[in-house]
Amino acid sequence: MGTFVNPGMVKFETAVNSEIYVDKSGIIEYLNSVINTKSKYICVLRPRRFGKTTTADMVCAYYDSSVDSDKCRHIFEDMRIAKASSFESNQNAGVRS
Repeated sequence: MGTFVNPGMVKFETAVNSEIYVDKSGIIEYLNSVINTKSKYICVLRPRRFGKTTTADMVCAYYDSSVDSDKCRHIFEDMRIAKASSFESNQNAGVRS
């Protein structure tokens, strides 16, 4: 098969609709601030079972250019990132080099 760079937002949407979900969208605000800078390479270290995969799914859902922006906005509208000034400008921006 193949590896998909833009996996969509199905996994993140499932996590958000779960009974227990903790908003960690503040990391997206930080990622938006380091895009196109020399600090763009980051490493997220967390202990086992602390949501690394869910955070990665959230980042994929936010930046994925194949996801409808209205649907993406609906998922993120109650989260911390929706209040940030960089929310609209970087949403569905895709991968930048």
